[in-house]
Amino acid sequence: MQTEVRTVCRACGHGGCGVYVAVEDGKPVKIKPDWDHPVSKGYTCKKAHGYLELQEHPDRLLYPMQRVGERGEGKWRRLSWDEALTTVADKLNEIKRESGAESVVFGHGTGRDFHRFVYRVANLYGSPNVLTPGHMCYLPRIAICKVMGMDIPLCDYDNKPKCVIAWGSNHLISNPDENKGINLAHTLRDGARLIVIDPRGSKLANKADLWLQLRPATDSALAMGMMHVIVKEDLYDHDFVEKYTTGFDKLKERLERFPPEVVERITWVPKEKIIAAARLYATTRPAALQWGVGIEQNINCVDADRALIYLVALTGNLDVPGGNVIFGLPPGLPRARFALFHELPEEQKQKLLGGDQYKLGASINRITPHVVWDAIESGDPYRVRAMVLFASNQLAARENADRVYEALKNVEFLVATDIFKTATTELADIVLPAATWLENDNIADYWKVHGYVFPRRKVVDAPGEAWPDHIILNELGKKLGFEDRFWDTYEESLDFILEPAGVTWDEFKDMPYLQTEPEFRKHEKYGFNSESGKLDFYLRQYEDWGYDPLPDFVEPPESPAREEAFVSRYPTVLITGHRIFNFFGSELRQSHYLRKGHPDPLIELHPELAQAKDIENGDWVWVETPRGRVKLRAKLSDGIDPRVASAEFGWWFPEKGAPDYGWRESNVNVLTMDGPPLDPGMGATNLKGLMCNIEKV
Repeated sequence: MQTEVRTVCRACGHGGCGVYVAVEDGKPVKIKPDWDHPVSKGYTCKKAHGYLELQEHPDRLLYPMQRVGERGEGKWRRLSWDEALTTVADKLNEIKRESGAESVVFGHGTGRDFHRFVYRVANLYGSPNVLTPGHMCYLPRIAICKVMGMDIPLCDYDNKPKCVIAWGSNHLISNPDENKGINLAHTLRDGARLIVIDPRGSKLANKADLWLQLRPATDSALAMGMMHVIVKEDLYDHDFVEKYTTGFDKLKERLERFPPEVVERITWVPKEKIIAAARLYATTRPAALQWGVGIEQNINCVDADRALIYLVALTGNLDVPGGNVIFGLPPGLPRARFALFHELPEEQKQKLLGGDQYKLGASINRITPHVVWDAIESGDPYRVRAMVLFASNQLAARENADRVYEALKNVEFLVATDIFKTATTELADIVLPAATWLENDNIADYWKVHGYVFPRRKVVDAPGEAWPDHIILNELGKKLGFEDRFWDTYEESLDFILEPAGVTWDEFKDMPYLQTEPEFRKHEKYGFNSESGKLDFYLRQYEDWGYDPLPDFVEPPESPAREEAFVSRYPTVLITGHRIFNFFGSELRQSHYLRKGHPDPLIELHPELAQAKDIENGDWVWVETPRGRVKLRAKLSDGIDPRVASAEFGWWFPEKGAPDYGWRESNVNVLTMDGPPLDPGMGATNLKGLMCNIEKV
């Protein structure tokens, strides 16, 4: 007999798509979309279906394990949960007594619903250090918006924008955090104009009224150039600028550096297209701007974010229906009250790794990876002795992977929690088996700012002794000595979160969702939560931190502008990490269903570049940067500039087995850099706009 469970898919880290899962004999057998879901509107993708075969995959981690022998030897002994968590807690408390809680770094992968527990455990334990991908992925816009006195402004597709800029966001494929590609598809179907700004061609670019094919990592220059046109041609919203902003004259002065002809030289976008895009966006209202995290993965990270927010504000599209709206948090508990960073003693807060250098990141309690590896290798500013990781295959996901390997190999104590065996779990001292999104109850989309929360219902039991991450963390918190700050049952923690919304988990689990109703033009009533009470174009907080108070463009450390000898050795601009529809990050490579449609790691090359290198479509090629080289399969495309190549991210080969799972062979993070110079505020890593050399294998 078949039953059906309404839930929310988390097959990708962003998740949030409503689905129904059919269950037969205790196994998930079919997934279909929820057409009444207000965010995904009946959309679902093949990643969700891939999980049907992964639920009982032979590589699932089923029991807690402890390494015996040397790291990487693959020798393990099975533990009970009590023994595993006691071992972890005893070791962490020993390190805390000897070296201080700051010498333990906790970590997690991209957006999952258990994150709030990672921060709660870390902060109660006393460590300010939680390592995430956020330094160059989404959190920079949250941090700079906080300095501006607001939450991030999101596209309001429900109120029918008449123009959309898709900036570094192949929205029909990538489905970013707060909304899904189906919303943009509906908007275009209704006749909206479309501007696509992306170094790569795509189906979305083919639909565009204007496609601006810029050089990777030059987004902030292009945004400044568009603002230059809008101000010079008097296309900006005078009423908004005069009533609700400060520093406009200083911004105008900075924009003088970015006339279209200068921006053309920087970005490779013809000045005529820059002018046309600025005019179309400024004169077609309401207009929405959707930008992807790729623009945050370089030295101009925060400047690109704030330049785009200023572009929205200048054109009168901030917090208006059909523009970019500040929706606010969904109903429920504020994140800070759960995470408890505010309870850390001030002396511990000051020990945040890199906090004295990357002050914008420190303002939201986030760190950039190289400071962790520095502390493991050299003990500067203190030695990191342990790492406790959740849902993060660090060797595939973190930049400069060879350095990551050395750090993980040499850290004194490593705990890894995951669904599958990986090259990262092979380096751990303790491995803890996690459940999938099909195997636990939770509150979905709790951390997002689109105003919704959804019940995510458990569909089936986890195999073996796998536990949901949040239950692992809840029990670890108790073992560490904080029994009074955690819960007897997980449902009690959900009740705690939902209490301000006036419902319990038992009530909420049968509801479709909770929503905070949007309110528009809030600045007219309340102003902005900044020192001036207005939107500041000139950020005095940034100036106080020693950074440029106005957005700018800085040439990346590796670029065609480097010295001739370097460019001759590495002549091609490299994009690392364009999205792959079948996978998310380094996940889902175990799925035969998904791998059948995308078996190999690809790099997109223009036919001109391929011909010059005697490369044909499908050939294996070496891609080399100053960090190392990897092997990828060439995919020829006239949608990419002949001077640029675009490589896929997250590749490893579960089928090659322990101990290394082929993590070095095609892992583009062998090529990426992790150290300075980085974005000055966030420490964002240069993953876009690197330089490489490509040769046929």
